[in-house]
Amino acid sequence: MAEIRFNYGDKFTQTTDSNTGIGSTNPAAKLDIAGGTSAGSLRVSGIATLSSYQGFVNTKLSTTENLIVEAGQSGSVSGEVVIGTGQTISVSTGATTGQGGIQSLKVSQTFMPPVGGTADRPTDVKPGMVYYNKDFKTIEFWDGNVWKQVDNTTRSSRAVIASGLTPASPAASSVMVFLNITNLGNAQNFGDLTVTRMFSSGNSSSTRGIFGGGDPGPSNSDVIDYITIASEGNAIDFGNLLATGRCFAGASSSTRGLHFGEGSQPGGTNVISYSEIATLGNALDFGDLTSQSGNKGTAASSPTRYVFHTQNNSNATIDFGSIASKGNSTRFGDYISGGPGHPAAALLRCCSNQTRAVFAGGYLLISPYGFVTPQMGAITIASEGNATVFGDLTVARYGVSATSNQVRGVFAGGQGGNPYPYINTIDFITFASSGNAQDFGDIDSSVGSAVSDSHGGLGGF
Repeated sequence: MAEIRFNYGDKFTQTTDSNTGIGSTNPAAKLDIAGGTSAGSLRVSGIATLSSYQGFVNTKLSTTENLIVEAGQSGSVSGEVVIGTGQTISVSTGATTGQGGIQSLKVSQTFMPPVGGTADRPTDVKPGMVYYNKDFKTIEFWDGNVWKQVDNTTRSSRAVIASGLTPASPAASSVMVFLNITNLGNAQNFGDLTVTRMFSSGNSSSTRGIFGGGDPGPSNSDVIDYITIASEGNAIDFGNLLATGRCFAGASSSTRGLHFGEGSQPGGTNVISYSEIATLGNALDFGDLTSQSGNKGTAASSPTRYVFHTQNNSNATIDFGSIASKGNSTRFGDYISGGPGHPAAALLRCCSNQTRAVFAGGYLLISPYGFVTPQMGAITIASEGNATVFGDLTVARYGVSATSNQVRGVFAGGQGGNPYPYINTIDFITFASSGNAQDFGDIDSSVGSAVSDSHGGLGGF
């Protein structure tokens, strides 16, 4: 056994089996270093294991293989961490960077987040984790409650209103018109639906509008059409609802559209169905409303939550639920009309921005049904409770077409009291300030369904 001494107490030992020891008289490995180590420049080719280490890397550290920082260890980086093509950096749970975290990470080629479909989303996630959804072709992140899409869309604030009735078409219509919510003015022609009808539901993403069901006469429809909001033209077949129906409501996030109360039985049903707006196909079951009657309803949404007013019972109930997770709705509160001793309003309509929903108009469920109201009520979508008074429409009416962008809501058309004249007025409100509506312009059709590329369910996140 050969030994070389560098200083007093230092030993460099070479054994007969080619093991080498520094400070070790009986090396048990190819390189056995007793005690701590420190080196000004150390490059290791292959695999090296040290029982403990500490120190700082204040110049450049190059590695041709994967760099792994395991749980319980710590270190500090005062310069850059550069990852070469095809290499990975892995930080196990509990590992820290002792100086408060890496401030920036530069990747020389591309960064690849986890990839999969909607059904493959990770389940063990923490706020801020990123995922690429192949179904929607979008980057998503987990906000602590739901998956949200990274949204950098520049929206036009265009609204499209479909199947509005006119004196020339009092029973059903295929007409679609559009307007820009930001600019006051009259509605203009957009195109036609695939099926002539009235009282369909509407929901939309930032690019695509969906119109479902309705009453083409003599029976109800289950047809779902779609349009591209940015370009005028006729609608295209999307799929079918779970059941035929009319006078039901729609709401949506940036990816999922909901239909409330579809079904042809008297008073409608409590069924909620949904469609993935970016993909064609039939609607699927989502859950149930708290009320057995979803007929003559209205709905709106924030990016995560829908609200629905059920209009066909004496309590004027408002429901809510999470758009991202299927399930039954929960009681939110009551509208300003309805409840014990108060008549409920039917065929009022609702629109929203990210935080606030505003309901407008309607007729009261008392005999005779000729009494219509200009009243508007508002709720804060994130907090449960009863609606409060917002203001009045410029003209009392029911069945308005309601939609919005993040600043302004519009209420177009509708019908007045007995003998039910068609109203061509378009009103607008500003969500941030309560008060009476103001005149926006005129529309040729009434009692339609409205969508936009900028409503409260889309937001920006």
